[in-house]
Amino acid sequence: MTLTVLVPDELGIRVLSDVEGVRPVLYSADSELPPEAADAEVLVPKFLHNTDPREFFGRLPKLRLVQLLSAGVERFIGTVPEGVMLSTCRGAHGGSTAEWAIGALLAIYRDFPAFELARRERRWDYHVTETLQDKKVLVVGAGDLGEQFRRRLEPFDASATLVGRTARDGVHGMDELPELLGGFDAVLVVVPLTAETRGMVDAGFLSRMKDGAVLINAARGPVVDTAALVAELATGRLRAALDVTEPEPLPADHPLWTVPGLFLTPHVAGSCTGHAERAYAVVAGEVARFARGEEPRNLVRGEY
Repeated sequence: MTLTVLVPDELGIRVLSDVEGVRPVLYSADSELPPEAADAEVLVPKFLHNTDPREFFGRLPKLRLVQLLSAGVERFIGTVPEGVMLSTCRGAHGGSTAEWAIGALLAIYRDFPAFELARRERRWDYHVTETLQDKKVLVVGAGDLGEQFRRRLEPFDASATLVGRTARDGVHGMDELPELLGGFDAVLVVVPLTAETRGMVDAGFLSRMKDGAVLINAARGPVVDTAALVAELATGRLRAALDVTEPEPLPADHPLWTVPGLFLTPHVAGSCTGHAERAYAVVAGEVARFARGEEPRNLVRGEY
């Protein structure tokens, strides 16, 4: 039996055409669905801009699996119909995001923004900088991204300590976080956005970080209390690197544009060459397992 899968682009058609037992069908969320949608059991969404996911899912009577192209699921929690599975693209973008986090730390410790500003102003701004060597980084989030970051950090002669939802071998539990925060030079946040993590990095969290420490947010903007972070940065006690903000995009008068001690990028950590190919490689594996009657590996289960 052939599994009909709705995909949003030609790359998806090419990749999934090579998966045995799968018939990929191109669709657009902004127009009428193709006739094959009546039999589609799998949907690969493309963000569904300006579309209510619940209304869209209602047009697919045989839908059994929503397979995402991203690791973030907050857009879909509570919208997927009962009985329909939801699978993430975990493993596709962790390496790219970890690479961004390493780059952000290097930029901050080696003062690259200041040197670039001096170049533009034609100033020879010689000065000694900090180094990533010997730094201790606390990674809040022990999934694929956290592991990818640790693997990239250690060759710089720095160390990473991981914190997950629950303790396990080599990973601290979230209940230990308050006591851990003060012992690290940097804290990288890579948790999913959930009811538990929204606003997790609040004034209390930040106050426990040691003087001069760097907060790196590569998760989602609402995980950090922006006002509390701005207050800390304004004093100069902490520094930060943000790829995500709340709100996004930032309005022109937002204090994050001018606050000191901040390295800011516009949600581009995973936006690099090959990102779509890496995503579809994960999607192809998940859809192939589903076509064989197996459960996808990246299923979202229980409370999220």
